[in-house]
Amino acid sequence: MTATTTRARQSWAGLFNISFGFFGIQIGFALQNANMSRIFQSLGTSLDDLPALWVAAPLTGLLVQPVIGHLSDRTWLGRLGRRRPYFLGGAILAAIALVLMPESPGLLMAAMLLWMLDASLNISMEPFRAFVGDMLDKDQHAAGYAVQTACIGAGAVFGSIFPWLLEHLGVSNAAGAGGIPDTVRFAFWFGGAALFLAVLWTVLTTREYSPEQMAGFHGATSDDQDQVTAVLAARSVAGSIVWIGAGAAVIVAVAALGLEKEVYLLGALLAAYGVASIVAILRARSGRPADMLGHIVGDFGGMPVLMKRLAVAQFFSWSALFIMWINTTPIVAGAFYGAADAQSPSYQEGANWVDVLFATYNGVAAIAALTLLPLLARRFGQVRTHIVGLSCGAAGFASFFAISDPKLLLVSEIGIGIAWASILAMPYAILASSLPQRKLGIYMGLFNVFVVVPQLLVATVMGSITKYFFPTQPVWTLAFAAGALVLAAVAMTRVEAAR
Repeated sequence: MTATTTRARQSWAGLFNISFGFFGIQIGFALQNANMSRIFQSLGTSLDDLPALWVAAPLTGLLVQPVIGHLSDRTWLGRLGRRRPYFLGGAILAAIALVLMPESPGLLMAAMLLWMLDASLNISMEPFRAFVGDMLDKDQHAAGYAVQTACIGAGAVFGSIFPWLLEHLGVSNAAGAGGIPDTVRFAFWFGGAALFLAVLWTVLTTREYSPEQMAGFHGATSDDQDQVTAVLAARSVAGSIVWIGAGAAVIVAVAALGLEKEVYLLGALLAAYGVASIVAILRARSGRPADMLGHIVGDFGGMPVLMKRLAVAQFFSWSALFIMWINTTPIVAGAFYGAADAQSPSYQEGANWVDVLFATYNGVAAIAALTLLPLLARRFGQVRTHIVGLSCGAAGFASFFAISDPKLLLVSEIGIGIAWASILAMPYAILASSLPQRKLGIYMGLFNVFVVVPQLLVATVMGSITKYFFPTQPVWTLAFAAGALVLAAVAMTRVEAAR
């Protein structure tokens, strides 16, 4: 094909094909989010230890996504394309992890498989964000991310509700000592197959634009190593030393304040970034061309103003979400079903109801992404629509304190579902229309830092807060979740000012 100045306009079927692989990826995430606390507790861990075991997921995303973003911006494997090799490779590994997860003989194996699963899901997921920007012109970005969000919501519904559905079809939901129910086991096996087939659908039904065609859309896309090298060489190492000092302060605070040992990881990450930035700066000053480390450090420090402000909203948004994913199962089982023992029938009943609740908010998200959000965005703009969505989520979390019947929590999930749809669609639509195309992958990967860092904070700091202030009442963590979404909504007002 010859280079053109605009991309072909996609039909609804084309938009569906571009994002259908995310349907399968989200089945994997939904099974992970709704059932990993259940698996860990079934294998013998306590409520206090759950955050430590969940650290693997956000840490993996933090390390994987910027690297995959950088690599996918520079990949071209002929007919397989730029982003699709990562879709396919990640899907194969994730499917293997899902099949093996319910066969874990103990906590160590389950934690290792969670790490493998999350790494694989991130390898597949990150390029999907950039794929929409690659394949669509700006006037279809909002529609493209809305369809992607609908696929995410639908996939999460299937992944979340499948154990509950299997129980109603007669599959045993009982867990013996140290065992995992057949409902969870079969759901993970089904999820592995569905994930692979969905990603394969996108790989087979789409064809990426070649580097020459992309150059025709956006002008020359030559590597900007010289520019990155010059920017890094001019940067002071003082900022890097501050990062190292902050990391050291956090590490010292763990022992001084008696914080959970997982907080050491946060301090180590802060210090590691400071060291990495010093290395990148010194390499640039020596005249060496920018490598992957240089690009990641340089682009992280050189993010556009709009992206920086949007990142603050993402930070608080995903703090709330991770609080929900870690704590909803013990909250519902304990506060609404009166069961703290993971081996009790009441606990398993409560855990299955969490699957229904998670399916509900994801189903609401799928519907809202195609109906409510586009309507609000056309009338009020993407930023104000996101503010409304975040506010609905805050109300949903707050309502847990006014409800005693677990069935009524379905109402709470409506507000949470609207927020989830907005979090998945609006920030990425705003970014894709504002970022340089040649760096769309790396910037989407770096944007994920503000999805992952709050998860690490929740998995470390929130564990300490829960242990010291309400060790037997984790429902109070949802007050923090509601407050975080309020702060995210406030942060979005600054994004509007930057546009």
